[in-house]
Amino acid sequence: MARGPVARFRLGRRALEAADGETVLGALARRGLPNVVRSVRYHRPRGPFCGTGDCTGCLVRVNGRPNVRACRHEVVDGDRVETDNAWPSPRFDLLGAIDLLFPSGIDTLHGFRRPRFAVGAYQRVIRRLAGYSAAPTDAAAAAIAGPLRRYDVDVAIVGAGPAGAGAAERLVAGGVRPLLVDRDRTSVPVPGAEALARTTVTYVPPPSTGADRRFDVLGFEAPGLGVVVRCRSLVVATGSYDASLLFGGSDRPGVVAAELALRLSPPGTPSPFRRVVVFGGGARAKAVVDRLGASVAAVVAPGEIGPDVARAASDLGAPLYPRTLLLAAAGRGRVRSVALKGRGGGPRFHVRCDGIVLAHRRLPNGRLLQQAGAATEWRADVGAHVPRVDPGGATTVAGLFVAGSLAGAAPGESRASGERAADAVLAAAPPLAPGPGPADAAPGELEGYYRELLREPRHGKWIACPCEDVLLDEVERAARTGYTGVEVVKRYTGLGTGLCQGRYCLPDALLLLSILERRPPAEVGTITPRPPAVPMPLAALAALSEEFPPEVVP
Repeated sequence: MARGPVARFRLGRRALEAADGETVLGALARRGLPNVVRSVRYHRPRGPFCGTGDCTGCLVRVNGRPNVRACRHEVVDGDRVETDNAWPSPRFDLLGAIDLLFPSGIDTLHGFRRPRFAVGAYQRVIRRLAGYSAAPTDAAAAAIAGPLRRYDVDVAIVGAGPAGAGAAERLVAGGVRPLLVDRDRTSVPVPGAEALARTTVTYVPPPSTGADRRFDVLGFEAPGLGVVVRCRSLVVATGSYDASLLFGGSDRPGVVAAELALRLSPPGTPSPFRRVVVFGGGARAKAVVDRLGASVAAVVAPGEIGPDVARAASDLGAPLYPRTLLLAAAGRGRVRSVALKGRGGGPRFHVRCDGIVLAHRRLPNGRLLQQAGAATEWRADVGAHVPRVDPGGATTVAGLFVAGSLAGAAPGESRASGERAADAVLAAAPPLAPGPGPADAAPGELEGYYRELLREPRHGKWIACPCEDVLLDEVERAARTGYTGVEVVKRYTGLGTGLCQGRYCLPDALLLLSILERRPPAEVGTITPRPPAVPMPLAALAALSEEFPPEVVP
């Protein structure tokens, strides 16, 4: 937990305090995992999920500026934080009656057409359900306006973790001064490299078609300064993130990714959970079990549980449930228990808990590569599309390289992967052939897991896309109607069109559609990654528009 001077802020009418450098979410989580937002369509209670600023579970309004991630905004003395999309509050939202009135979901495509005189009123309500917040106040909008910042370098590196730092050090040793761009870090300890901290890259168009084939890397420095980096070579080391999982009540407060659980439980501080179920049996689950300690109530895994995890959980007295389905989380405002069932026809049982930590798999964070036109391939062991790269990190786009876990590097090998990518940059390695990569048609473990899960009886709403409240029933209905392929299903249901752009729902949706359409996930396809990769202020886009023609700026 951050230490230092105290910053005072207000959440609605409550006066609260945060340590120096502490985020809004960190300050609130010391009083228990908060519920600061409701979902846009059914007004279901939502809690923070990812802890990295990519989901929609902790959106708040700060000093009149909407859709601020509470997990990323560091409290400044005098901040006024408000909740949105709920009345009178997220904890007691009268609009939550919508969730109860429409147990089978709202059909906004075919319903609300009779009586005809009420259509206008229906549409106004539906449009209101489609938004997250009101526009910023004039003062808030003026406060984030700023000039465009330009950088022109030979090599840029996105991500300053072990892989990015390793690439930068090797490039400096080779006589190249790279620019390190990182979304979080305030400083980058790589002597000889230029640092651009607290800057989020949101769009990497394909390289220009001129003789130099330069990349125009677009982004912003919080809160609203537009940033453009021109470079001849680009190394993307944006890492991976914890995946979500489909089950009943998967969107309820208390269901969190491993990253958030680790961030909210720094060493030496109490956990915001009293009893937590950890879902996963590998290294990520081991890290969570070690950190949360005595609050771990059980360890559940879709497959086998690794010996290190089993040993750590047993030392805590926590039971182990390998090869087990996670069926549903009970509880409305907060998880109260979880329903489980052994795979292969085992009995159904419950475990009491106030949190579920998803630590079963990590997914490559490769949206920027797809924007640049780099080819991907389906990997059954990962359960997602991953970038096609050679051992040196070269992609199918000339001058575009990948490093770290995004390139498939195992834990502990990220720095070496970054060094290899830097060597490929220095050697001007050619791109991979643009054709399709090797086929991976063998089903993965998670595909078999979902085949069993879909055969189980379901109760209530199963949310397939938390950002837009798209139901599993809607996805199944689309498949039965004849809509095939994830891009078509996306347009019919809205799945993957929320603020996270399918980062969390898409991998599971591909597995589900593969089962429903009876064809490999690779044939189901993937959605087109639309810029920006993460939401960015309109002020930053306005600054970029002064530099680029409309066909370049998203």
